[in-house]
Amino acid sequence: MLTTLLAQVHRLRAARPGRLVVGIAGSPGAGKSTLALALAAELDHAVMVPMDGFHLANAELRRLGRADRKGAPDTFDAAGYAALLRRLRETTGETVYAPTFDHVLNEPVAGAIPVPGDTEVIVTEGNYLLLDTPPWDRVRPLLDLAVYLSADDGPRVDGLLARQREKGLDAEAARDWVYRSDEANARLVVATAPRADLHLHRP
Repeated sequence: MLTTLLAQVHRLRAARPGRLVVGIAGSPGAGKSTLALALAAELDHAVMVPMDGFHLANAELRRLGRADRKGAPDTFDAAGYAALLRRLRETTGETVYAPTFDHVLNEPVAGAIPVPGDTEVIVTEGNYLLLDTPPWDRVRPLLDLAVYLSADDGPRVDGLLARQREKGLDAEAARDWVYRSDEANARLVVATAPRADLHLHRP
């Protein structure tokens, strides 16, 4: 899987000058972060910038009445994410700082990821990179290579359940969150797969 992706990235880098933006989309629990980090580690002058850094803060989600479905498309600053990707595509020679998401705090953290001016490849990952509804539709045109990562449902859902248990939820609450929220988002994400340039599958 990583070998296939690396080969495609190397072909693109050889064929075109300038900074390359690679996006990895897929359902919750598909393994996007793991693949994105592995890809960035294999490349020279590459940085991974996650979509999750654009989660709205918990206080804002509560104000909007969306805290019970955190992770849905309207619980992110999608326009801000697209604006950062555009800035990363166009800015060289200076460091740009990107946000990340702290899974212990369960909050985004601003200015946590430095993207040096000599960065040649931006690897970004998230559920909604291929979504075609505004403002998410601004993201896909900014990706030089759009990858859709799928995974077998059994291991994927087991991983999501384990993730919620690690956050302190009991078994019943974890199942409720995964099947009510994560899997609803997964169904939305699956429909975006045809917009990818490359499809990969994690067993």
